Amino acid sequence: MTRSIRTKAVRGVLATILLAALIPTGSTAVSSAAPRPGPGAVPDAASQQGAVPAAPLPSNVTVAPGGPAGAQADKPYMGWSSYSMQVYAGNGSTWINEKQITAQSDAMKAKLQPYGYNRINIDAAWNGGIDGYGRPTPSEANYPSGFQKLIDHIHGNGQKIGIYAIPGIGQQVIDANLPVYGAPECKTGDLPVRPLVKADYWGIGYKIDFSKPCGQKYIDSIADLFASWGIDFLKFDSVTPGSGVSNLTLDARDDVKAWSTALAKHKIWLELSWALDINYADYWKQYSNGWRIDWDVECYCEGVALTAWPNIARLFPKLADWWRHAGPGGWNDLDSLNVGNGQMDGMTKDERRTAATLWAVSAAPMYTGNDMTRLDQYGLDLLTNREVIAVNQAGRPAHPVSTTSNRQVWYSLNADSSYTVALFNLGQTDANMTATFADLGLTGSAKVRDLWAKKDLGTFNGSFTANDVPIHGARLFKVTPQQGSTIKVNDDDLRVSYDGDWKRNGNYEVPATSEPLNVTVSDSAGASAPGAANAGTRTLEINNDNPQIVYTGSWSRSTGRGLGDYQDDVQYSEQNGDSFSYSFVGNGVDYVTETHNSQGEVDIYIDGQLKQTVNTYQAEGRGSQQVVYSISDLPNGAHTIRGVKKSGQFMLVDKLNVRQESLLNPDKATFNKAQPADVSIEIARDPGELLGVGNLVKETDYTVTGSTVTIKKEYLAKLPVGATALDFRFRGDYRDDVHAAATNGAAVSFTFTGTAVNWSTALAADQGEADVYLDGKLVRRVNLHGDARVTARQAFSATGLKNAQHTLKIVKVSGEALRHDTFAYTIR
Repeated sequence: MTRSIRTKAVRGVLATILLAALIPTGSTAVSSAAPRPGPGAVPDAASQQGAVPAAPLPSNVTVAPGGPAGAQADKPYMGWSSYSMQVYAGNGSTWINEKQITAQSDAMKAKLQPYGYNRINIDAAWNGGIDGYGRPTPSEANYPSGFQKLIDHIHGNGQKIGIYAIPGIGQQVIDANLPVYGAPECKTGDLPVRPLVKADYWGIGYKIDFSKPCGQKYIDSIADLFASWGIDFLKFDSVTPGSGVSNLTLDARDDVKAWSTALAKHKIWLELSWALDINYADYWKQYSNGWRIDWDVECYCEGVALTAWPNIARLFPKLADWWRHAGPGGWNDLDSLNVGNGQMDGMTKDERRTAATLWAVSAAPMYTGNDMTRLDQYGLDLLTNREVIAVNQAGRPAHPVSTTSNRQVWYSLNADSSYTVALFNLGQTDANMTATFADLGLTGSAKVRDLWAKKDLGTFNGSFTANDVPIHGARLFKVTPQQGSTIKVNDDDLRVSYDGDWKRNGNYEVPATSEPLNVTVSDSAGASAPGAANAGTRTLEINNDNPQIVYTGSWSRSTGRGLGDYQDDVQYSEQNGDSFSYSFVGNGVDYVTETHNSQGEVDIYIDGQLKQTVNTYQAEGRGSQQVVYSISDLPNGAHTIRGVKKSGQFMLVDKLNVRQESLLNPDKATFNKAQPADVSIEIARDPGELLGVGNLVKETDYTVTGSTVTIKKEYLAKLPVGATALDFRFRGDYRDDVHAAATNGAAVSFTFTGTAVNWSTALAADQGEADVYLDGKLVRRVNLHGDARVTARQAFSATGLKNAQHTLKIVKVSGEALRHDTFAYTIR
């Protein structure tokens, strides 16, 4: 039974409990009975006709960026959430009773609190009704001694307590038409948008009209009540866009802003859930302290397991998109870290350690969902390794060197110039895995320490290799550069600070790329025909078995089907939530697959943004090599397409068509050994951007004059008769990205400890001058204008600095744009 089917089955139960409990805004005793929907479940969009766009709050209401918790959120929080055990136990609405929560609090104090875990978060079903002002009251059945007594016990243990809410206001609260506490002129019957519009995924409540002051006053009254009890944390669930809704038919942004405003004066942490839409990441960052980036981690295997490996594996491609958005004030939430008991977790020991590694290096809130009274020794070792916890609390989200393989190196640069490096084997066999220092931005030698083993491994130059990383296993290291090493820092690193209006890429970038010149060699008496001019665009066909397509989940390959597949094979999966991803350089891409009655919907993401849900269902017959999704207006640069199975028995991948701007004219050539002649090609980039041609030696095998590359006949004569591809390689911006600003006065700065520093960036016709400040002193004005767009040019350097902390700052003076690419510094 799929998660979406179970969700539909419990909706009748949800409504029944709702009527009995008079559910107020966002607090429901029923959500714990209902699993959150999986990627295959969507609400009825038609029922949302009349949905209105987000209304602004009054202009005098302001919330500081970083959410309402203030300095508490400078680091990701550590603690425990009840929801995984509510699902596992099966009696979710009663499992969170005072005896159970007291036991969890006491277990945390004894086992985990010395290591930093200090939050007890009670999920849905903590409440039982409303007071005379439409505000939630705690369940008397679950807390017969009084909820306040439980709160006091948790606080007495030196911990913080959190509870749960969802957007909107319940029908019964509307009908009761109660006064709002502290605002007798406001009545709950006047609070909703008219006509009524759903406010949450499940249809429990209705949207509040925040264009009227009473809407905010109502939320204020609830937040003030929570604060009076001593509540420290609020999980706000079913937040849209997100939570299975990819458009604005359900839009909870007003609710998020209202709750953030209400909680800010109490410094209560606001955490948003679930599967938040990355298109609105800046909004979530402004008004909350954390946001769930994916579906529930629970497998909904009542009494069997808390989670399963596929629910962990699917987080990797999500984090590759989201990592840049986390930092002090707000964090990417991966859900509960269920690694504390091997008999309950649903994963192998290697998978449990991989999950703990991923949470740590992602600087994700580190909260377990296990029954803390039943932690096994291995689980305790995972949750209490101080060196791993330090990685998490450093707040430096890691990112992948590449996602074009299932064996991935993730890393982050720390404030002390050390690196955190994690090796993840997401493949199907054990493997030796190598971290190459140049991929991290490091030139030189470094000491390496294994953080799980708590063991120094020695000093390495250029790279280090971990042997026999097991299937679904991980290794975690601290890499400390040694004297004389140089560290290159990309424009998107969290140590780089921007002042003013900057954007990443936005068609300001130039990616590294390569393009083959296809040469047909013959040896006959007839003249060679010259290559034909190309149309400026070329299309690459990427078969489903290309090793750079990363498949997450349970995928298999089927060959020799004889059904018209490209290269007579397909990749397929039967599990909702399984996905493929492919990173490419270009301006367009097609997803090509089969259509059939055994297939269903697929969510297509481009660069982390949901673009379209495509339907591969075909009632009769079978369609082979069908283009079910196509996009052709992307900026010419680096992109990633990801497809996620949403419904149907199968999801198939046949091929991807990638469209690229052609840099060679012509892109085909002929050479006749009987009548040898040089071959000349025009290149569309500045000749200084050409790194090389195949394994040819410049000046010996080819020459470059202006934009013309000439392949010498002496080299071509050595090629065998037939087709040969000569790869033209072009440099690009470092890691294929830049930050850019268009307003004079915009600045980028970087603080480091070292003895030398340089700044490298692009030169371009749209750029002008920039001022360079070192330690607050203007030291140079540089001209960044160039007739052609070129990459990775050193614009400033300083050597012989005192071995101390320095700050380099670049300020835009003139021109249409200022680009920033990298800083690099040398440590003593």
